[in-house]
Amino acid sequence: MNVIHRALVAILVCLTLVAAVSPALGQTPAACQELRIMTFNIRYGTAQDGEDHWSKRKGLTFGVISEHKPDVVGLQEALRFQIDEILAAVPGYALLGVGRDDGKTQGEHAAILYRTDRLKVGQHGNFWFSDTPAVPGSKHWGNQITRMCTWARFETLLGGTPFYLFNMHLDHQSQPSREKSVELLLGRIEDREFRDPVIATGDFNAGESNPAVTAMRRSFKDSFRMLHPEATDVATFNGFKNPPIGTDKIDYIFVGPSVEVREA
Repeated sequence: MNVIHRALVAILVCLTLVAAVSPALGQTPAACQELRIMTFNIRYGTAQDGEDHWSKRKGLTFGVISEHKPDVVGLQEALRFQIDEILAAVPGYALLGVGRDDGKTQGEHAAILYRTDRLKVGQHGNFWFSDTPAVPGSKHWGNQITRMCTWARFETLLGGTPFYLFNMHLDHQSQPSREKSVELLLGRIEDREFRDPVIATGDFNAGESNPAVTAMRRSFKDSFRMLHPEATDVATFNGFKNPPIGTDKIDYIFVGPSVEVREA
């Protein structure tokens, strides 16, 4: 019946640099920089989904992005032809990311789309969740499917606070892979060149009590729970149906300590 396969997760954040020491007397605090961030598993477009096939639901996907106008979208399960169709239907966005199978265009992308009228890209790259993270298509931790992360450092065209965004899709079966992937991710974040704020988006294929998610929460905040700590109707995977209340959410936007969440 042409419904969105996943409940999208979108937030409005305020970025400010947190000083390592108290600001000097009379120093003006940094202005808040508002950004709208979205994570969106769009379901791979070659799946045999019958009446919910990509060809029949893609208009809804275009509409969601057009309506929310996120500054950055982290996509999961996106094949290159789907990304091309989104970019054609929703003008004003550019692509960062590669196919997980060959590091070029083959296979699903953990792609980042960003608004070119609001942001410019500095450093950016990709790594694979494996013992050889620089090798496209690599996998070693019990996952049968290749998993990867695309990241970038963004600057606003208005000169606001730069920030990093890491977008990923963790394994749906291997718990060791999920945990090792988070360990690698946190190491890459810690080793970033600039100490700018960090936002991590993705489909973690793990509920809130999963060790991979709790490991993330030791360093980052779950943006949704910051504003809705007691919510129970939180499922983000629906399989084109209405999930039961109490079903875990598996899609997240994690934010660093200097990021204020205003809507989620």
